[in-house]
Amino acid sequence: MLSNRKMTSVSPTHSDGSASSSKHDNHQDSWEIIEGLKGNPGNIQEPEKQEGFLLKRRKWPMKGWQKRYFLLEKGILKYSKRGADKGKLHGCIDVGLSVMSIKKKTKAIDLDTNNNIYHLKVKSDKSQEVKSQQLFDDWVSKLRHHRVFRQNEIAMYPHERLLFRPSHLSPNPNDSMRQRRSSLAKQASFVQQAKVCAWLHSSEDMDKCCRDLEECESYLLELNLLLKSMEVLHRTYSAPAISLMASTYDIPKKEKRGPRKWRSKNNNKDAKKIIATLQVPGCVSPPASPHIHASHPNLSTAEANIQEAFAFLDSPDSPTDANRLQEDFCRLANNIHSTLRSAYSSLSAERDRVRHTIDLKAPPPAQVMGLKTDYGSDLPDGSRPLVHQVSNESRASIPESMSEFFDAQEYQLTSSSSENEASDDDSYISDVSDSVSMDNGYSNERGSERHDSAGSGISGVQVARRRTTLPSPQPGSNVSLWNILKNNIGKDLSKVAMPVQLNEPLNTLQRLCEEVEYSELLDTANNTQDPYQRMVYVATFAVSAYASSYHRAGSKPFNPVLGETYECDRPDKGFRFIAEQVSHHPPVSACHCDSKNFTFWQDVQWKNKFWGKSMEIVRMGTTHVTLPAFGDHYEWNKVTSCIHNLLSGQRWIEHYGEMSIKNTSSDACQCKVTFVKARSWSSTVNEIEGMVTDTGGRVIHSFFGKWHEGVYQGVTPSAICIWRANPMPVDQDQYYGFTQFAVELNELDAALKPLLPPTDTRFRLDQRCLEEGNIEGAEEQKQRIEELQRQRRKVLEENNVTHKPRFFKKSKDDTWLSSNIYWEQRKNPRFSREDFPVLW
Repeated sequence: MLSNRKMTSVSPTHSDGSASSSKHDNHQDSWEIIEGLKGNPGNIQEPEKQEGFLLKRRKWPMKGWQKRYFLLEKGILKYSKRGADKGKLHGCIDVGLSVMSIKKKTKAIDLDTNNNIYHLKVKSDKSQEVKSQQLFDDWVSKLRHHRVFRQNEIAMYPHERLLFRPSHLSPNPNDSMRQRRSSLAKQASFVQQAKVCAWLHSSEDMDKCCRDLEECESYLLELNLLLKSMEVLHRTYSAPAISLMASTYDIPKKEKRGPRKWRSKNNNKDAKKIIATLQVPGCVSPPASPHIHASHPNLSTAEANIQEAFAFLDSPDSPTDANRLQEDFCRLANNIHSTLRSAYSSLSAERDRVRHTIDLKAPPPAQVMGLKTDYGSDLPDGSRPLVHQVSNESRASIPESMSEFFDAQEYQLTSSSSENEASDDDSYISDVSDSVSMDNGYSNERGSERHDSAGSGISGVQVARRRTTLPSPQPGSNVSLWNILKNNIGKDLSKVAMPVQLNEPLNTLQRLCEEVEYSELLDTANNTQDPYQRMVYVATFAVSAYASSYHRAGSKPFNPVLGETYECDRPDKGFRFIAEQVSHHPPVSACHCDSKNFTFWQDVQWKNKFWGKSMEIVRMGTTHVTLPAFGDHYEWNKVTSCIHNLLSGQRWIEHYGEMSIKNTSSDACQCKVTFVKARSWSSTVNEIEGMVTDTGGRVIHSFFGKWHEGVYQGVTPSAICIWRANPMPVDQDQYYGFTQFAVELNELDAALKPLLPPTDTRFRLDQRCLEEGNIEGAEEQKQRIEELQRQRRKVLEENNVTHKPRFFKKSKDDTWLSSNIYWEQRKNPRFSREDFPVLW
């Protein structure tokens, strides 16, 4: 286990010469968080440029390290494959917006940029240990200085933190700005106060709000055109300039391509193109390193050309287009911020007036509850919500383009870029034909209508009516994550105590049950003769296990205590599920799900690591599924998960890596599913790509989609929908982002209570208090339950006794298998006559 990281100041730390060698070793082996700018911003001298080779860990798990050439200039760290490839950047990191930590023993440097975690280190060579240490110290020192310089720059120019501050700012708006504003004001004139209800017209606050919003709309329309202009400028100028930089020192083969179309006899035009590109974020700077000039003589000529471009464009009568657009952007953003703040003040005043009116006219809560009870009692036993009565015809009319949501969502990775040099093409999923999906796909209605023929092994069981919402919405939280996590960077967070406000009212064992929500895919696989198509359904089921996590990045499940159990008997879905916490150090959860059409089991161990702004979740263990109709036994691994923006309000989760699925009973086919890592400056997020191959490696089937939306088989535009995620409840954002299936997991009714063992998660008091909105009671019960667990562990250690799980046993290959006794004991029932440990 890694030692605690400790906070350090901006200046380098010096060890005490009288300290013992053991303390020195511990200091070398610990992680240190590098603090940033302290005090008020001021004039800080620009630090010297630093460049050279470092090792960078690949973004794909278990892919090792690779050598990359890094250039640190003005607080921006850029990297490429070689020093001669500055025109072909692989990434750009704003160190001023990153959390930086170092580990001296391994000469490692971590930069967490919210969206990506960059792991860097200096290559260690025992024969040149002194040189390696000197190089590491040099990089750390330069990164510190550049980081403070960049943070000071951001503090002085906060509205330009994402724009790479231009060299000069014009104090007065230019003529083109006024012309655009006058034309756009006419387009926004359709906003009339007649659209507001009559009683709102009497409010001066709403009148002022309408005026502010009308003005803001004009600004936004103008900003939209401005962004398009900047995009055109970037696309027009960046590619030629990068090609110019690359052509001066690239390999001779590229000279055979003939003259470039962008080359012009007009030197002034070329100069404008070059310098405009240099002022676009992420583009390269003029090379100035002496040792690079020595190895590449053409760089001197390229630098001279760029300097001439600067000299021409700095003239008063020739301002650059990029500078002018950036000035307009900053000015517009400031105007929009001011008008929105004014509109917010008006809306706040109006909200208070409306709330007061509602309070005077609202019916008593008892009347509301009475109406709800009467409505529930009047429903026929066989009735279903209207959402389940939608016909196939009406469902087919719903647009199913998987890219619709993300085309409307703004997606921006602010301080990093992708390892992959992929193009920003539009999503290829938007053209997918969904005409056949109603017969082959699975939606919420289809899953709810499944009958008991799939078989849970329990006959004559009436399908229970399940709740549709939690007892209480999610309470607000003012917990400072940074105060909790700042001393645990690089550590396994599963061993760190967290306040209950960070939890959701579900347990890790119940999270495992969510992975079988779309078990109908396995039912279909068990009735499919084609082995290649069976593999497609199994792979889609493996992908669907991640769907429920999309809206759940803001909270964590409760950690199970040793011996805790959970059951989920779903005759409507045709399966029975049990889970148990079989180990505490390390924490291991085992589960088993059986059905007429499949058997599913796995044991999972989590390792959570915090990297400053993000948290990686690595799941170890293998998932197993057997299909009795064909004797197939499938196995696959889980991919890495990462929660970004951990310290801010807008957290989001992504899954990335490769999932390999194989049938151990037959080598006829295998499958590989790639969870694509999000790329900077692109809306391609949450995408998956998979293919099923035969023994010779020939692709038989291919599929694609998004792990939170759906999976499509084939190629566009004729691909068919294999699976579609169930629709979310309308108020999911108020209830922890739970799906309807998740809402039902912790429900405990009077008929079920006597059938469960006392170790079932539903009896856990801290989780029940949180579900009911009682934060104080939940925190008190959580501490009491954790203390009970410590006491039990102490008793076991004192008596040299090892905990033995009740419903699972360990196999020869160290996997946990079901003992197949749970449902027999439950049937009698014998749980009430057996001794169980007191867990809560």
